[in-house]
Formats: sequence, structure tokens, C-alpha cells
Amino acid sequence: MRPIDRTGEARAAGGPTTASETLTRYQAVRRASEALIRSLTPEDMQAQSMPDASPTKWHLAHTSWFFETFLLQPGLAGYKPFDGRFAYLFNSYYEAVGPRQPRPDRGLITRPSLDDVLAYRAHVDAGMERLLAEDLGARADLLALGLHHEQQHQELILMDILHLFAASPLKPAYAPPRTASERTPAPLAWSGFEGGLVEIGHEGEGFAFDNETPRHKVWLEPFRLADRLVTNGEWLAFMADGGYRRPELWLSEGWATVQAEGWQAPLYWEEGERGWQAMTLRGLRPVDPAAPVSHVSYYEAEAYATWAGARLPTEAEWEHASAQAWHDGNVLTSGHLTAQPAPAGRGLRQMFGDLWEWTRSAYGPYPGFKPAAGAVGEYNGKFMAGQFVLRGGACVTPGGHIRATYRNFFYPQQRWMFSGVRLARDGAGEAVSDFEADVLAGLKKPQKSLAPKYFYDAEGSRLFEAITEIQEYYPTRTEIALLRGAAAEIAAEIPEGAALVEFGSGASVKTRILLDAAPQVSLYAPIDISGSALSEAAGAIRADYPQLAVGAAAGRFHAGPTIAGRGGGSPGGRLLPRFDHRQFHPGRGGGVLGGRPPAPGRGGAAFLVGIDLKKDRATLEAAYDDALGVTAAFNRNLLVRINRELEGDFDLDAFAHRAVWNEAESRVEMHLMSLKDQAVTVAGERFRFAAGETLHTENSYKFTVEGFGGLAARAGWRLERWWASAHPAFAMTLLRA
Repeated sequence: MRPIDRTGEARAAGGPTTASETLTRYQAVRRASEALIRSLTPEDMQAQSMPDASPTKWHLAHTSWFFETFLLQPGLAGYKPFDGRFAYLFNSYYEAVGPRQPRPDRGLITRPSLDDVLAYRAHVDAGMERLLAEDLGARADLLALGLHHEQQHQELILMDILHLFAASPLKPAYAPPRTASERTPAPLAWSGFEGGLVEIGHEGEGFAFDNETPRHKVWLEPFRLADRLVTNGEWLAFMADGGYRRPELWLSEGWATVQAEGWQAPLYWEEGERGWQAMTLRGLRPVDPAAPVSHVSYYEAEAYATWAGARLPTEAEWEHASAQAWHDGNVLTSGHLTAQPAPAGRGLRQMFGDLWEWTRSAYGPYPGFKPAAGAVGEYNGKFMAGQFVLRGGACVTPGGHIRATYRNFFYPQQRWMFSGVRLARDGAGEAVSDFEADVLAGLKKPQKSLAPKYFYDAEGSRLFEAITEIQEYYPTRTEIALLRGAAAEIAAEIPEGAALVEFGSGASVKTRILLDAAPQVSLYAPIDISGSALSEAAGAIRADYPQLAVGAAAGRFHAGPTIAGRGGGSPGGRLLPRFDHRQFHPGRGGGVLGGRPPAPGRGGAAFLVGIDLKKDRATLEAAYDDALGVTAAFNRNLLVRINRELEGDFDLDAFAHRAVWNEAESRVEMHLMSLKDQAVTVAGERFRFAAGETLHTENSYKFTVEGFGGLAARAGWRLERWWASAHPAFAMTLLRA
């Protein structure tokens, strides 16, 4: 098997300049190893869960053996080894140093005890303190190598403990559990690189292993890298699409491994009554769909990339792409157990310190490579066969031990390291739009979905206006009737010189009712996703209300803009005249209501919100599935847009419009249901639909006035007044910040 510690690779320059600084550095690294065992029992540190892993006690002793063997015995006059037998017990793979305990049998070393190993460490530390008081000279390189070697074993301790604890029926936690975050991963996007003749490999000052040298030129064809790692949610979609059952996705040896090992999911995943869970250093936890998928082999990474219509990057592509981020200092100093996205150049995220990222590059020597002299040179050259390179560092990699040129390497079937997946594609391409990124991300979810904001291209906006006029769709005409009846009362709430901001303005029909009733409004700011529809509506308002300033804005509805009134000052107040009931999500704090309330001006800020009230299923479902099929055309138009803009090949006749009342969620759901087993291509990626599988496109939530008031209160608004109709039940609500 591959030597795990990979220690014989040193290039060191610079670094500490005084004996005191050198000793401080040495002590910090040694203390960090012992800090890792605070929550472990002696029994935890004795066990060996598999031949690839080693007991924690062995790691603690082996790292001390390194300093004793390569620095103290040859360099410190009068030094006496702690125990001569340790040279056999704690040697790893150094043939030049002598025989050793077989690696699969390290768990059989019950003696020395843990106390004896800690005493051994103290003995070595005392010797190193005396040695570091002297001028190290040429031995400074060996010291740097020893410290980085120990940091490698700190990561290995956590890798091996996780594997050990995952094998226990008790599923013990190494660290306390932490409340899961409710994150939503950003849609996958791509960054393009022109390639050409580039240089990779270590150069300049600072530590590097010898396999990172020499720096050399590499020719790269244009390529793209995904801006983030593949997530658990995306991996679940791969699994749901038969990823572990489809031999066409796998390399031959990978498929043989899947069959022999019975792989059905990443290492440490378990499926139970509550769905998928994963064993982590914090114990058995529900799989977080937003977190990067980890503990996958090269074979799995390669199969996923094939399924996703992409590939794995080469290590030269990875290093070239990350170089700008590294040189800019955008490198995450990782802490154990915590993976957080690190910023990077060219829009790349999670490049350093989240997970080791598989590349498609076989681990081999760089042109001109020469192993380090002496016994420490054994660890690289003789293992450059049959393994693949990983880049970037992991959340368990010690801080200060990550760099852009670091070449980690494992066999393609191994999974217990903290390994993840970043996708690549050929061709620099053009910048990927939010539309493409969101559609691809939605199609990879276990429940395929599309964001409703993309309904509103020019045709979608036209169809929605048509929907508002059909018999079954009552909300628009009911809201208009309510607004006309209450216009005078609402106008009385609007202060002089106020700005009127409308989210989801559409054709601005209802707005005219308020503008006619409230001539004191000085500024109207319609906001809508559809730029073409917005421009047409804003132009009509300008023509019909020449004394009114109109400032239209195309965009999302996440937060109200700050808009200056006449004379450049702050408006006397803000009234947001309409926010469609279709746009609220109670679980997210009520959409726009979930933002920070605007600072009140004269008269205070106010929201005027139309909400559809709960009613019988038949009325609700008919409103979203009309007999004329207008809503069905509106729903399918999203597929038309995908076919047009993203080179999709959706067969419109193979998808049926469905509108379903979900009582538990209090919402009408719109879906497009596949009428047969089929595969669809979008932006070069292939997606399978089973017969009866649905594509979820929109939710329209229904409320009670009291329930909506509570929702508004949680977001920092007060329900002040409301007007309601009886049949069909609908309400206009006035909120104050």
C-alpha cells in the first residue's frame, strides 16, 4: 500500500531566523498533535480499523521517532534514544533505516503504553530543545521536513479516528455536535481560462516537498472550472438517477470495485428511516444537501463527472486556475472540523481548505524531478505509480500546511481521506448566466425544480397577463375590486412626497388605482424580473402621469431599494403598494418581508400586500389549471425558454401541466409531469426523467389574516389594517415597519 506520511520531500528556505522563533514553531506543532487527543481514550488510541489506517498512539510515537532518527541521533552530542526497540516499532517505510513492524499489524502494538509514548514524546522534545539552541546549519531543512511531516500525521489522526468511530456500533463523536445550518448552495457556475503555455510547480521561498519541484512549463488547452465543489444534494441526484448502478458511467476497474465492495453511496453514508445520514467527526448527522460531498474515491468522482457531462480537472489546470487566488492571499487557514468556502480569483470558491479535490492526473514525477538525498528521499519517487493527485487541502489539514503547489496522492479506490469533487470542462467558453446555473442546479436535485422567477420572459409575461383575465383565476380581479373600494383609505396613509415602490409590478394596472387616489406621491419605482415588460409598463406610466418621477428597475425582490424623492432628499415615507401573494414563502420569513425593515421616514414605511386566503381545494386548483390551458402554456413556456436559450431538447408534448393543493404546506404547487421515461439535454448535460416524475416550478401560498400577521411580525412588521372580500376570499393588508 501507499505510504501515508509522504515525508521524504523537502525544500525549505526562509522561515524562522532566531533560535527562539524556531523553538516556538517546533513546540506549537508538537502541542497541536497532543491537543487532538484530548477527547480520546487510551482504547481509542490503540485500535486500528483497517490496514490503511494507524492507531493514534502509533502516529504520536512515529512523529517523535522521525525527530529522534533524523535529527537527534546524528546531530545532538550525547543523545541517548528513549528505547532502542522503538526503531523497529515506529519506523514507517524507510528501507534504508531498517526493518519495521508490518503496517497492517500496528494495532497489535499494545506495548509501549500510551503513557510510555507520551513520555517518549517528552524525551524527544527535551532533546530537540537542546538541539535547537544550536546552529542547525544544513539540518534546518530536516527540521522543516519533520514539522510538516508531523502536520501530515495530525490530519491522518483525524482521518483514522473517523474511520475507527464509523466502524463502531455506538457511532461515538470525536467532537460535540453542532446545529446544522440552513444553507442553500449557490448555483453552480463556471470560470473560463484560455490556457496556453503556463508554469506550475514550487518556486521561491518557503517549504515544499520535493515532488512539487522543479517548476516547469505545461501547455493547457482552454478549459473551464466549476466555481465550487459538488454538493451532497447534487450527489443524491446522481444516486437517484442510478449512478451506482449504471456501468456506462464508470471506468472498468471502478465498476469492478463498485460490484466487489457493494458501494451505493459515499463512505460513511447510511440510509435509515429518517433518510441519509453520514458519520462525521461530530457523530452521525443528517446529510446536509448544501455541504460539499466528501469521502469519495477517484472512481466515484470520475463517474459523477461523466454523469454530469463534465470531467475532472488536471492538476496543471487546477494549479493554474488557483494561482491568482494564492498570489492575492485569498487562502483559507483551515481549522480542524470546519470547512468554510475560501475566496479565490476568477470567481472560484472552496479552492483551499475545504476538501482535497481529485484531479484526473496520475501521480508521477515532474520533468527533471530528483528525489531528496538520503533515507528521506524514499517517500516519493518509488510510489509514483498507480495513484492520482489531489489538490487544495481539507478542513482537517492544519493551518499553514496548505499551498497551491501541494500534491497529495491516493489510490483510486481509497475513500477515507477528506476528498471531494470539482468539475471541469473543455473550452474556456463564455460566462455562464444565472439562468443556466440555476436551471442545471435545479435539474440535479432529487426533486427536480426550476425557479419561478424565470417564467417571466416576454412571452411568459404576456401569458401571465392573460391568466389574470381568465374566469378561474380570481386573485387579480378580486384584488382590483378590493383596491378600488379601499383606495381613498389607503391614500390617506400615504404622506406627502412619498415614494411608491412596487415589487412584481407587471403591467402596473393596480398601481394606477393608487396613483389616481394619491396625487401626493412624488416617485414611482416599479421593480420586476422581466425587463421588457417593465420597460413597457414604466413608459406607459410616464406618459399618463407626466408630473410623476418614474424609476424602473429590473431585478429580484430581495430587498426594497433606497430611493430619493424630489430635491434629492429622503422621501417622506415608503409605501410598497403591491406584493403578489404568489411570491411569499412562509418558511423563508415571507420573502421580501424577511429582510431588515426600512428605516421609517416621515409617516413611517409601509407595505401594502395582497394575500390570497385559504379556501376549498377545487377553487384553488382550478385557478392554477384553467380549462383554456393558459396556465399550462405559461408553465410549459419555461421549457420553451430553456430550449431556446440553453440548447435544451425538452419535448413539450411529453410533459403535462399539474396543479396540486398541498394542504400540509398550505400552498398550490405547479409541476410539469413527465409522461414517459425519457432523457433531456440542457446546456450539454443529460438528465433522466422517469414516467410520472415531476419538475416543480412554482408554489403559491395561501394564508389566514391572523397567520399572515404573525409572519409579518416575525419579520419586523406590524399588521395595521386589512380589507377582505368574502367570495372568493382575498385580503389586502397594510403593514408598518
